[in-house]
Amino acid sequence: MNIIAYGGGTDSTAMLIECVNRNITVDLILFADTGAEKPHTYEYIKLFSKWLINNGMPEVTIIKNEAPSKVDGLEALCLKNKTLPSIAYGFKSCSVQFKIEPVDKYLKVNYVEAWDKKEIIKFIGYDASEDRRAKESPNEHYINRFPLIEWAIDRDMCIEIIKEANLSQPGKSACYFCPSSKPHEVRNLKIQYPELAKRAISMEENAELTSIKGLGRSFSWKALLATDDMFDDQYNNIEIACGCYDG
Repeated sequence: MNIIAYGGGTDSTAMLIECVNRNITVDLILFADTGAEKPHTYEYIKLFSKWLINNGMPEVTIIKNEAPSKVDGLEALCLKNKTLPSIAYGFKSCSVQFKIEPVDKYLKVNYVEAWDKKEIIKFIGYDASEDRRAKESPNEHYINRFPLIEWAIDRDMCIEIIKEANLSQPGKSACYFCPSSKPHEVRNLKIQYPELAKRAISMEENAELTSIKGLGRSFSWKALLATDDMFDDQYNNIEIACGCYDG
């Protein structure tokens, strides 16, 4: 059973297009929704799902984590606990809880036999430059496969594959308050989705912080958005991998 862990971004979109191009059978395409994706990601999933169906693929199935804390999504959980997404503190539990666990649970409940027999091959969209991330992704329940790495397809090639399919580019897929965002991405959020930027600042202000300054880890988004572009020179090269499948 071949399943796609679809991230809604450039890499996993190109991976699916190449599966069509290479006549690779895909049985299930799952998108784990944190409840905090940017609007363009939700719109792209609708558009791309139609393209997939027209090209003989399954539609994208959107799933969510039913959190035992009785809150709806990562944003609500952070607000309730007066904290920030775990990646801000150097951990990856947010991606585990809201990206990985929902997929595991869905498959365990709906595909019991394949799950128990460990017959599920999970395609993950890491491009050819991300072989290190692939090595950090073992899972006892799946046979993980990284097609873009196998096919030596890098990020630039992913963009071209999407163009050749006559599709628009999906844009970056991530929670709108993701601490791995770079300063220019935070500023773009304020320009493109000002209400979401306000909500991110509200989350930051609501959090009880001691070891970090804010969503930027070593800086707060509120402070960033109150400064000029010189702020970027100091922080633009900070790399914080969120652990999600796609960006």
